[in-house]
Amino acid sequence: MAEYDYDLFVIGGGSGGVRAARISATHGAKVAIAEEFRMGGTCVIRGCVPKKMLVYGSHFAEDLHEAHRFGWDVEGAAFDWPRLRDIVQADVDRLEGLYSVNLGNVGVEIIEQRAVVAGPNAVKLADGKTVSAKYILIATGGWPAPAGCPGEEHALTSNEIFHLEKKPENIIIVGGGYIANEFAGIFHAFGSNVIVANRSEKILRPYDQEIVGRLQEISEAKGIAYRLNAPLEKIEKNDDGTVTVHFRDGGPPQNADVIMVATGRVPNSANLGLEEAGVALDQAGAVSVGDDNRSSVESIYAVGDVTNRVQLTPVAIREGHAFADSVFGGNPRTISYDNIPSAVFSSPPIASVGMTEDEARAKFGEDIKIYRSDFKPMKNVVSGREERALYKMITRGPDETVIGLHMIGPESAEILQGAAVAIVGKMPKKVLDDVVAIHPSMAEELVLFK
Repeated sequence: MAEYDYDLFVIGGGSGGVRAARISATHGAKVAIAEEFRMGGTCVIRGCVPKKMLVYGSHFAEDLHEAHRFGWDVEGAAFDWPRLRDIVQADVDRLEGLYSVNLGNVGVEIIEQRAVVAGPNAVKLADGKTVSAKYILIATGGWPAPAGCPGEEHALTSNEIFHLEKKPENIIIVGGGYIANEFAGIFHAFGSNVIVANRSEKILRPYDQEIVGRLQEISEAKGIAYRLNAPLEKIEKNDDGTVTVHFRDGGPPQNADVIMVATGRVPNSANLGLEEAGVALDQAGAVSVGDDNRSSVESIYAVGDVTNRVQLTPVAIREGHAFADSVFGGNPRTISYDNIPSAVFSSPPIASVGMTEDEARAKFGEDIKIYRSDFKPMKNVVSGREERALYKMITRGPDETVIGLHMIGPESAEILQGAAVAIVGKMPKKVLDDVVAIHPSMAEELVLFK
């Protein structure tokens, strides 16, 4: 008889856990995965996938308004939030089903209930059953941070915002990160009055601040309001269902139909039995792991947002795959966290890879050179839209090795994905200079920097 019920038991059915389970099974392991809510995790169910669909929907607001400049007359255009909401959720259902099918195709057992760690090699299920596993993988992701003030129960998070019964006429979005700025653009395009409230002076702190400044300038020109240096004091629920939000900035309270708190995500590690099993957690509640994803307990590993290394879906997927190859595939490997491309699907979007200007100056001083291209995209010229794109390249040394690329403008994320190769490959600027431009395009600006 086998010593354990499973070779691998995965707790959490998000991107990292699903990839680890599937690849481990293809390597011949007997695998089970437990998910208490819905297969697919944050990204598929309540994150990047449905959010990007809302972003696509928001683009029509400006396109329809500007259509006459391109020869089209669009009469009677109106936005229907419940229709878009339901179509998006139907596709979430489709994707969730695909995750389960793909796991089933390689023999992974799916357990649709909560599971907690009961020991180094034991997992207890919600129905009371305890099973054993040679290895346990924690892949429970992250959870939205609460408002942290009286009345926080009246605030929504990115978990609930996709399911609103109706579009809010007035919405306050608390936070300065990518989630806050993305939903600010979405709801403004849908016709809501939007206030972004942030506890500090700066928004999108990890991004190049010249690029961020351009986004804030464009957003304010559109009518999105920013209330900075404004920590929350309390949230009050009114009899008519609206909320009154009080800030600690000395300014007046603000009324809104909805307040959404988007102040970051915390590791989803509470009440999983981890500390009782000897698994070390850091001060934020993240599972402390080494480069091999192993925790302080030899048989317990963790990947994805629950480790709080880099909270990005593609990173969790790579971590899960590396775990499976290392433990079951006979191919020990780790992943690099350097030069990870990222994007903010704001309006317009930001894309970034490598060092920001501030980071580069702090590390290399005057041994850097900055190139900029500040231009109006051709579509904006025709439409009459005043928004300008800004592309920025940072190089270092006499050979001008490219160490940073930062962009704001239409389709920035689509353009940057390929350009990120220059950063990861440590290419000199001359390599990009030697590439023939695709004309007319926005992407050509990346090979025309002077």
